[in-house]
Amino acid sequence: MSAKLLNELGLIEIDSDVIAKIAGFEATKCYGVVGMVRKGTRKGLRAMLSRQAMVEDGIRVRNEGERLVVDLHIEVVFGMNISAVAKSIVNKVRYTVEEATGLVVKKVNVFVDGIQPE
Repeated sequence: MSAKLLNELGLIEIDSDVIAKIAGFEATKCYGVVGMVRKGTRKGLRAMLSRQAMVEDGIRVRNEGERLVVDLHIEVVFGMNISAVAKSIVNKVRYTVEEATGLVVKKVNVFVDGIQPE
């Protein structure tokens, strides 16, 4: 899947893996985030991912019409305000993806799949 922009100079096509990497790098830089978690691994099957593996396992990017929806699966530090961490991620990822690509982000969904002690 890819996102497409058409302007007066021609067609720009951005692969969803590129968008996922941008979102993943920004999400992991947010305070309180330990890292990305493989989708679907919960309850003792924690699978922390390297930055290279984020695209395949911790992030999903899809189109809804002309806009993007980004799903992020994360692990946070125990004791953090999860709502504040998620809000920070949503704002940072939306801003960075829109600035880097010129595409509009409809939603950023944050799934907290794990908590790690400090």
